[in-house]
Amino acid sequence: MNSEKIDKKYQRQIILKGFGEAGQDKLSQAKVLVIGAGGLGCPALQYLAAAGVGIIGIVDLDVVDLSNLHRQILFTVDDIGKPKAQTAASRLQRLNPDIEIKVYPFQLTNTNALEIFTDYDMVIDGSDNYATRYLINDACVLLNKPLVYGAVLRFEGQVGVFNFENSETKIKTNYRDLFPKPPDAASSLSCNDAGVLGVLPGIIGTMQATEAIKIITGIGKPLCNKIISYNSLENSFYKFNISPNAKATELIPKDFAAFKSYNYEWFCNAFYDSEINSEEFDAIRLSTSISIIDVREKEELPVIDEFPVTNIPLSIFKEADSTYFTENTVVLLCQSGKRSLTALKIMKEKFPKLKLYSLKGGILAWKINQRISHYE
Repeated sequence: MNSEKIDKKYQRQIILKGFGEAGQDKLSQAKVLVIGAGGLGCPALQYLAAAGVGIIGIVDLDVVDLSNLHRQILFTVDDIGKPKAQTAASRLQRLNPDIEIKVYPFQLTNTNALEIFTDYDMVIDGSDNYATRYLINDACVLLNKPLVYGAVLRFEGQVGVFNFENSETKIKTNYRDLFPKPPDAASSLSCNDAGVLGVLPGIIGTMQATEAIKIITGIGKPLCNKIISYNSLENSFYKFNISPNAKATELIPKDFAAFKSYNYEWFCNAFYDSEINSEEFDAIRLSTSISIIDVREKEELPVIDEFPVTNIPLSIFKEADSTYFTENTVVLLCQSGKRSLTALKIMKEKFPKLKLYSLKGGILAWKINQRISHYE
């Protein structure tokens, strides 16, 4: 690409005071890995590509779903069912054919993360679960890679920079300093459970891209050791500092071998006993007498009218007694299967003799499975 074309393409940022051709050259030589081509990844990828980041990596094993489109702006209805990573890469390549895009269309794990991360200067975390976030953090610490963090839920989002030393204080914090212990995966809400305003990931993802560009070019003050929390309903920002937590950092694997043997799913309590899938649920409810309890709040959708169900919101679940169910077999369900696991734990302690199950994937997965079965 000749210099005249470069000057015209990136003119608006090259003319910025403190950025210039030197900043653009740094971008062209930079290598940035984005984990997740979803709500956060899509805007981050789009602006990094447009800015001229030389090599961009995309890690995502998911496919495009209709429910993604209100916030994942790289995709259209024509992309439903297509792999996100490859589809995003194709669109970004048309946006900027002068950069290189690498695709990793598989699950990020502790057995492949180090090998992938090694080839990049920094990592942008657009993941949506705690096990992956801790995995990404630990890999970045071991490889000394800056990590740009982002998270969204309902109407609020967060962005910050980890594993990047503050030039003034010489302090460098990581994700474990912010969250020494993961919340119970069964009780922590996700966007599938609680929803998210479509524009919010766009705001936070764009801020993540901004932080990456600042780190690459050396302009401004990156959010190292800080978190910005944004409330879209009030249009308010709150910034707070993160301090090193020696005890939390001790939990990071000491070397590559320890990292590869670390069980992040276990650490975050991602897997539980007594889960049943949609087919197993149908087999149980159609063959025997059971009590089905919905632990969602009363106003949550979708409505369940396919079978009898008792609603006991998780917010008052500890107050529930045996009058709420009439059978020895109880199936608990919620929107996506997380809150029902919390309720299951509560019931196991209160009623250890009951046969208890939690519907994996929640009512959303069950309804999707019903629609698929109808057309088969």
